[in-house]
Amino acid sequence: MSIRARREREYQRRNQLILDTARRLAEAEGWHAVTTRRLAEEIEYSQPVLYSHFHGKEAIVGAVALEGFGELTGTLRAARASADGATAALRAVVETYLDFAGANPALYGAMFELSSSLTFASAETPLPLVETFGELIAAVTAVTPGDDAELAAEVIWGALHGMVVLERSGRLRSGLMRERVDLLLARFAPRD
Repeated sequence: MSIRARREREYQRRNQLILDTARRLAEAEGWHAVTTRRLAEEIEYSQPVLYSHFHGKEAIVGAVALEGFGELTGTLRAARASADGATAALRAVVETYLDFAGANPALYGAMFELSSSLTFASAETPLPLVETFGELIAAVTAVTPGDDAELAAEVIWGALHGMVVLERSGRLRSGLMRERVDLLLARFAPRD
């Protein structure tokens, strides 16, 4: 094993340590608690070492978000694949999205709410984001043949995101998420 290979492995290990620590702190205390100084203390490396990996908090948030999109894609794909029929698959994707957002509030915030350099809806959109949205498009396409599936997926995504953010902030009546999902899906998917 070469010295270069060992250094690269060590660099990747530190990189992942930074991301894992940022995510752990954010989930426990919120993203406001994630500062470069705090991260450096937590991982027991100097701030210059941290900056050799990421050019500030926004870059860290973006990297955590990319990991989150990979996780969300996997859970959406599994939900869609395990469902029995197109309507059930769309419902499974919608419910899985909401469950993911509820179980990972800080990660969801990094993905969709905080400032980052991630580009959405363009040719520069990173592959993990495209793949996540692709799972929603695939579920929508199966129940809305002939319609603009991408547009329908955008509307569903917008509605889901709105439900997540409004419920989290206490701006929606509690206990009605199932009814909201039923109403949303009634527009896009026939009842089985």
